[in-house]
Amino acid sequence: MLNVIREQGSPVPQQRSKALPYDVVALVLQGGGALGAYQAGVYEGLHEAGIRPNWLAGISIGALNAAIIAGSPAEARVARLREFWETICAHSIEWPAGEGLANALPFAFDINSVRNAMAATRALVQGQPGFFKPRFPSPLWSPFSGDAATSFYDTAPLHQTLERLVDFDRLNSGEVRVSVGAVNVRTGNLTYFDTAERRLGPKHFMASGALPPGFPAVEIEGDHYWDGGVVSNTPLSRVLSGEPRDTLTFQIDLWSAKGRVPYDMTEVSSRQKDIQYSSRTRAITDHMTRMQKMRQALQRTMEELPESAKAKPEIRAIADLARHRSYNIIHLIYQTKLHEGHSRDYEFGLSAMRAHWQSGLEDIRRTLADPSRLDPPAPELGMVTHDVHRRD
Repeated sequence: MLNVIREQGSPVPQQRSKALPYDVVALVLQGGGALGAYQAGVYEGLHEAGIRPNWLAGISIGALNAAIIAGSPAEARVARLREFWETICAHSIEWPAGEGLANALPFAFDINSVRNAMAATRALVQGQPGFFKPRFPSPLWSPFSGDAATSFYDTAPLHQTLERLVDFDRLNSGEVRVSVGAVNVRTGNLTYFDTAERRLGPKHFMASGALPPGFPAVEIEGDHYWDGGVVSNTPLSRVLSGEPRDTLTFQIDLWSAKGRVPYDMTEVSSRQKDIQYSSRTRAITDHMTRMQKMRQALQRTMEELPESAKAKPEIRAIADLARHRSYNIIHLIYQTKLHEGHSRDYEFGLSAMRAHWQSGLEDIRRTLADPSRLDPPAPELGMVTHDVHRRD
């Protein structure tokens, strides 16, 4: 019944890979729990348009989506994403007060709100299949130390899901670069696990999504890591701060920095999450704009040097750094619906997941309907950002 996305089993249209005038085509995926289905919908739209990112950077649920994409053959990526989301958004036990009760409520009740509230409560009480399960006894009364005393849920099911759905040999093959962020619990520093530097396995992606106190820290090579969103929820800087190259970035955010002033305590909680987990894209792009101006100034300076000076190795190195680069950031932000509250990041119901997925698919299709958005910026600018928001 995936009619909102596609009828179950129907193939996603296969398009030839689109040639784009960039060295890097990056997909940057923010953390946001259940809202991450929006990113899966965006990826489906990119895939059907023939756009194949060669660098995936993610944090938390964005890291899990990145693992599914990079660890699957190109033709199977959308299907694997769908299988992943249907797995973690299913529920093993249907409550007596389930979908039937929601549909039977008077018209005055918002059915979507009721369904989402039920899904959130179910996730808290039962966990989610293939993702996490509640600990018993509660860590508040646990006689043990370690994970049992420092987290409310066990994420062993997620490890099994990743092993089932992700081909880690393919993920580490170099076909696509993958970077995922996590926080070192001891030092408090944000760390990126990157296939350009090491081999990644299930634990690296689980570490990126180990949000405390719900999930336990993940131990990797003697250090313990939590969700990267504790420090920075958007890995855009990882992509843009590397070796300067012409780069097209699709940045898919799940939290909006802009919003209205709350009018009750529920909205306070919701708005606080928005601000805490939203990206700081403007600060990063302002920095990159200053770097572009510096490169242009260096280019003008280099032109005035005598030929003998230009032959020196250190001058050649500076000339390479000053070479013109193009940066195009296409920024999509999930827009919260009126019926979604502060629990929207753990409302793992199937109906909510399908709605999020469809929103992402529609947003990217609308974005790509204007082909000029993929064009490199004018040389005198060097950088352009397209902010694309849903306006419901």
